Amino acid sequence: PEEMKHGNKIIKDFKGKINFQNICFSYTKEKEILNNISLEILPGESVALVGESGVGKTTLSELVMGYYQPSKGKISLDNIDISKLKLKWLREQIAIVPQETSVFNDTLIKNIKFANPSANFNDVVKAAKAANAHDFIMSLPKKYDTLVGERGVKLSVGQKQRVAITMAFLKNPKLLILDEPTSALDAKSERYVQEGIKQLIKGRTTLIIAHRFSTVRNADRIVV
Repeated sequence: PEEMKHGNKIIKDFKGKINFQNICFSYTKEKEILNNISLEILPGESVALVGESGVGKTTLSELVMGYYQPSKGKISLDNIDISKLKLKWLREQIAIVPQETSVFNDTLIKNIKFANPSANFNDVVKAAKAANAHDFIMSLPKKYDTLVGERGVKLSVGQKQRVAITMAFLKNPKLLILDEPTSALDAKSERYVQEGIKQLIKGRTTLIIAHRFSTVRNADRIVV
């Protein structure tokens, strides 16, 4: 499928409503991943998408990001077709907490500020506290100035996920995508991450892609 062709519109008073209307999509001609999917997500509502691997949960979120164009149907934000929206503006409205967070070989604070380069140190600390990450950061040798190593090797998987949640808080998006954010965590790490997620989704339109019930139960609605 072609990459989404985008216009130059922005939504000045963006509320965060998402509407999938009769969406069809396939990566190859042999197999259709999404077939006539319709789903409305209201501003501030969190919706969990559950189902077997390969049914198109992540694909739906990638269509919202503008990575692909549906073969049929339309996706709207606040009743405006996303193909008419400016791609840079669209992606500025969205934060993603993925299954595995990628960090680059620099200090923690520089990694976190990648989400919002204009943020000051107090903004970063506030975001880290909300994400349940501040305490572990303060226990590190150089705290926020600690070098995380190539691909974050000096951090545990759970710590990297809390960094991702910190980044999402710092970006302060209207739309949030959680793509299996706790699937690689042990029970103790998951508890810390879940506390951060619970705070993060408040007041944000959220797509939650997950198999674990502990992640799904925070949603307002579950779509199978």
